Amino acid sequence: MIILGLDPGYGTMGYGVIEKDARGNCTAVDYGVVKTPSGENFAVRLCILEEGVNAIFDKFHPEEAAMEELFFSKNITTGIAVAHARGVMLLACNKRCGRIFEYTPNQIKQALTGYGGADKGQMQRCVASHLRLPAVPRPDDAADALGVALCHAFTSRFANLFSVR
Repeated sequence: MIILGLDPGYGTMGYGVIEKDARGNCTAVDYGVVKTPSGENFAVRLCILEEGVNAIFDKFHPEEAAMEELFFSKNITTGIAVAHARGVMLLACNKRCGRIFEYTPNQIKQALTGYGGADKGQMQRCVASHLRLPAVPRPDDAADALGVALCHAFTSRFANLFSVR
């Protein structure tokens, strides 16, 4: 099964594509980011994100997509912009595969490290270890997206609890 993990953002959207075999082993297929120009109109930036998601689907044909739920604690303005970006990503994923799942940051940390309070460094090292990569994936947004995909791979037997309805 090919799984797409997305780390939402309107300036930088991280993506990670993994393959999960019949025995549950996961391999990194590709990862990276889609960047939008900071000086560009916000609507155009959202269109760039949609095009990025569609390009990933065209290239890798994921069967399921997983996304980190929105979490912000201080800057509500940034949170609103990220929410718009997330909406575009959800729409694009739903149109392309219809099997979308969402996980909170703590759920992702718990699934990868066994501890819901793991820090960013621990998470990135676990992503590299689980995928048998020689180094921590860069940039951070791509590593985070791979973490989301791995979380889904590890917990997909409970998929009905996390699907977007």
